[in-house]
Amino acid sequence: MRTTNSPHISGRWRLIGSAAAAATALALAGFGAAAQADAATPHKVSAQTIATQVAKAHVQTTNACATTAKKGYASCDALRVTGGTTAFMEKQAAVKGVAPATIKPKASSGTPTGYGPSDLQSAYGLASAASSKGSGETVAIVDAYDDPNAAADLATYRSYYGLSACTTSNGCFKKVSQTGSTTSLPSADSGWAGEISLDLDMVSATCPNCNILLVEAKSASMTNLGTAVNEAVKLGAKYVSNSYGGSESSSDSSYDSSYYNHAGVVITASAGDEGYGAEYPAGSQYVTAVGGTALKKASNTRGWSESVWNTSSTEGTGSGCSAYDAKPSWQTDTGCGKRMIADVSAVADPATGVSVYDSYGADGTGWNTYGGTSASSPLIASVYALAGTPSSGSYPAKFPYAKAGTSALNDVTSGSNGSCSTSYFCTARSGYDGPTGLGTPEGVSAFTG
Repeated sequence: MRTTNSPHISGRWRLIGSAAAAATALALAGFGAAAQADAATPHKVSAQTIATQVAKAHVQTTNACATTAKKGYASCDALRVTGGTTAFMEKQAAVKGVAPATIKPKASSGTPTGYGPSDLQSAYGLASAASSKGSGETVAIVDAYDDPNAAADLATYRSYYGLSACTTSNGCFKKVSQTGSTTSLPSADSGWAGEISLDLDMVSATCPNCNILLVEAKSASMTNLGTAVNEAVKLGAKYVSNSYGGSESSSDSSYDSSYYNHAGVVITASAGDEGYGAEYPAGSQYVTAVGGTALKKASNTRGWSESVWNTSSTEGTGSGCSAYDAKPSWQTDTGCGKRMIADVSAVADPATGVSVYDSYGADGTGWNTYGGTSASSPLIASVYALAGTPSSGSYPAKFPYAKAGTSALNDVTSGSNGSCSTSYFCTARSGYDGPTGLGTPEGVSAFTG
């Protein structure tokens, strides 16, 4: 992270709910384990009405890791919703014909208050691929510290949404340290545990047939996180998501060669959560840098609309021209002579955030809604997994550029994440721009090569 948290963030609030609050959330959710958000209800409502209600979503957040990264260290890019009303809750209320509930600082929810698998698969044209592809593919998640409840929380999420079991015993889920040990794990951390839950749940939502490898670094230093990336690749993962970032530095080129240069492997990295400005490893020329959008129901043909995620001057998707990293050959924008962030994007706005189950520590409160580019990075890594194993020697960050301007990507053309001297560095436009890159997935064809 490059700056401190935004002013409305006042630290970690534990969500501890009353039975009444849980009951209200259950009534609003209106769906069972497999049915999710589109369960039939007696209230008939138009798509335009739902879209209008969803547009009212507004939330307060706290950074899951709660600290600003010092030099040579990274912070996670996860934002947990601590108050307000999410787009998912507005949608449910509109369908039910009732007033939307509100997330309160110390109230838990008995059911999800964010988008689930069917929402994300619908938004990105992935339903068919998610049901038929991904078997045998392994998506690796790299994070710092240990989440002791990772396997149990993953099981709860998948069971609720009617996804197949992904456990250690059936070979679908594996958790290791940065050295590959399954028994000698790092110390636990509740903030990073929330990040881990977000990452695992996004893989599950996007590629439910994929195997999941969690590699836990012993600290949030770039060297330990980079070592964990190498371990993930060593263990056979072809898709590695990194939902963290820190300030750019002159050391980045050495990190590139030591940790992130893996030909034939997808390496995704979050663009950041503090608005306009570049961070690393999103700035690496070898990774797919993933920006963030606000994702809302719409009355258009797609059924969804997206704009640049920008909550405030200190909260929004990262983007920018790297100060250190060389420009990869497939990037052809002319305003930045070095590596430009981002390449592609997906949902990251906490107000249009995703459902996560986390039960560890002070931040572990059951069902939560999360945002941040920590949501978009594992989502995009999983889209690559649905698209199939990258060709030998390839750099998969290049793949979407072959589909620029086609129906394989949803071009995001509205919104900005701050002020910049070169407009497209921070403002969406038709075609390539910094905050959203080439756009968001519409199916998987832009992610194969």
